[in-house]
Amino acid sequence: MAIKSKEFAKGDLPEELKKLLKAVALEWGDKLEDMEEGLQVSRLTGAMTNEVYQMKWSSKTGAQPRKVLVRMYGEGVEIFFNRDDEIRTFECLSKHGYGPRLLGQFSDGRIEEFIHARTLSASDLREPKISARIASKLREFHNLDMPGPKTVVLWDRIRNWLSEAKRLISPSEVEEFCLETLDEEIDLLQREISKDSQPIGFCHNDLQYGNIMMDEDTSSITLIDYEYASYNPIAYDIANHFCEMTADYHSETPHILDYTSYPDLEERKRFVRAYLTLSGEKHTEEEVEQLVEDAEKYTLANHLFWGLWGIISGHINKIDFDYFEYAKQRFDQYWLRKPELLVSSVVNHFYDLMIN
Repeated sequence: MAIKSKEFAKGDLPEELKKLLKAVALEWGDKLEDMEEGLQVSRLTGAMTNEVYQMKWSSKTGAQPRKVLVRMYGEGVEIFFNRDDEIRTFECLSKHGYGPRLLGQFSDGRIEEFIHARTLSASDLREPKISARIASKLREFHNLDMPGPKTVVLWDRIRNWLSEAKRLISPSEVEEFCLETLDEEIDLLQREISKDSQPIGFCHNDLQYGNIMMDEDTSSITLIDYEYASYNPIAYDIANHFCEMTADYHSETPHILDYTSYPDLEERKRFVRAYLTLSGEKHTEEEVEQLVEDAEKYTLANHLFWGLWGIISGHINKIDFDYFEYAKQRFDQYWLRKPELLVSSVVNHFYDLMIN
C-alpha cells in the first residue's frame, strides 16, 4: 500500500511524459528535442499527496523560459479520493478560468499551466488584506455550479476513512487513537452540528497556505490542488482554513501544529465579514456571528477528518512527515475542544449513560 516515489531526473522521464512535453512545446512554437540539454527539472516541496515538478526550457522567441508544472500522481491515494473525479473537477475548473489550465494528461500524471504567482507562506494567512482576498476567493469557489450531485460528502468520507484506518493499523494503535469509540463520536457530531439551514457549497476542503497563490502585480488569489474538493457545508471549509493557520509545513518540524496561533475571535469575524461581503452584499452582525459559531463547531469534524488522514497516510505514504504525531495532535484537539463546543451534547450523553 506504500506510495512509491516517482522522483526522477530529466534523464529518466517516462516516455509518455517526454512526448507530451514535446507536444506542449511545439504548440507554443518551440522545439524540445534534447531532454538532457534543453530541459531543466526541479522538484517543488510541500506536496503531501503527489510529487510536483517545475520543468522549463528556453523559448524559441528568446523571451522568458517556458515553464510548466508536472504533477505525478501518488499511488494508494484512492483511499482518500477518486482520481477520476479529481481530474474531472480540475478540467471543469480549468475550462471556467479557475486555477491553472490543463495542458495535457498521461497515465501517471498531468501537465498544468505554471502560474506566475507566489505560493503563500504560513505568515501570509495572518495579513488582514491577504486574508480578506482569500475569503472573497473562497466565497467565489463555494458559489461554483459544479456538475454532479450537490450533496454533502463530509460524513460518509470520515466514516469510510475510519473503516480504512481500522483495517490498516494494529490493535494497540486502535486503542491508542480511541478508534473504537469514533463511530459513536461521528454520529453524535453529525447530529449536533448538521443543520438543514446551513449553506452548502462546492468546498476546497484543503485550504492551507500551500494551496493558495497570489499574483504579485495584481494581488489576485488563485486556489490550487482540488484533490479533496466536494460539496460540503461552507462552515466546514472555513473551519478547515482556520485550523490550517496553526501549521507551518516548511518549518524544521512540519508535522507540529501550534494551536496558540489559532485565529482569535476578532480575526475569525474579520475573515467571515470579508467572506460575506463579496460583490458588496449586505450582511448583519448576527449572520457573521452565526457563521463564526458554525465554523468553530465544524473544527471538530475537521480534526477527525485530518486525524484519520494522518493515520492512514502513516501506513501508505513514504514522504518524510511524521503522520502519526500529526494525527495525535488532531485527535487531542478534538477531545480538548469537544466539551467546550458541544456542552449540551456532552451533558445529554452523560445523562443517557446514567439513566441506562
